[in-house]
Amino acid sequence: MAKHPLWSDEYWLLLMQLYMKKPVGVKPLYSRSIVDLSLELHIPPQFLYEQMFKLRMVTPKMKRLWDAYGKNPRKLAKEVNLLRNMKGYGNAEKFYEGVNIKESFEKDWKPINGYPDLTNVKLILILNLYFQLTPITMVPETPEIIDLGKLIHVNPILISEVLQVYQFCDPYLNRDDLMISPLLAPCQSIWNKFGNDNPKILYNLATQLKEYYK
Repeated sequence: MAKHPLWSDEYWLLLMQLYMKKPVGVKPLYSRSIVDLSLELHIPPQFLYEQMFKLRMVTPKMKRLWDAYGKNPRKLAKEVNLLRNMKGYGNAEKFYEGVNIKESFEKDWKPINGYPDLTNVKLILILNLYFQLTPITMVPETPEIIDLGKLIHVNPILISEVLQVYQFCDPYLNRDDLMISPLLAPCQSIWNKFGNDNPKILYNLATQLKEYYK
């Protein structure tokens, strides 16, 4: 992967701190720690994930990092705090002033208009569940819906509502009745991206995304 335009070598300290958190090692792609850092830096999780693997490479740069901080987590924490306390750091408007920020992946983790408990990521997980159920079981009392609701902190009633909307997106059901719902547009967008693809691809993605909520 090519170097991201917003990447700075100072960020190795941030990744190294994550790497050293127990259990020590590369964290799952969509672990909360990687996703939260990616949103903080406006750098996709996939890039940070691949960068974290480089921490295990035997290069002069990595050796200097490990020699300086590998056995001194307090020193590393101090440097990370200094980095985060830099003037403007943590204030997106100031820190990225003059930098062209084109939000892409960030939108998937932000609440949907009118539904503060839903995000595109959660809609992806619900779509994955859609392919594991039949229409008659897409009700709040279904155990799989209850379990998903507990994981992503969404009321099973709302999950059931999303599943009903996905039925209108599903071309195989040939629903010809009228659907009026503010969820239709975001659900249709997610369906267009994943609903017509190989279900295994969606399942694998959903399995990775669930790491964020564990």
